[in-house]
Amino acid sequence: MNTEDKPIPINRIKAVLAEKQVSAKQLCEAVGKNETTVSRWCNNKIQPSVPQLQEIARILDVDVRELLCPTK
Repeated sequence: MNTEDKPIPINRIKAVLAEKQVSAKQLCEAVGKNETTVSRWCNNKIQPSVPQLQEIARILDVDVRELLCPTK
């Protein structure tokens, strides 16, 4: 399988939600976004802006770096 066939995840929002036992719906309500947007963030279809990542990190009580996949 070619690595280009599968997109490389950029964020870990879905994993952090699971670790914190927070639902995507709860995150939607907290950030004021609709479920489609949060679902697309969780599935790495789109990426939140840096200010949005900071807000998500604050809501989930994690360092913003925990929401991103390491590059090395």
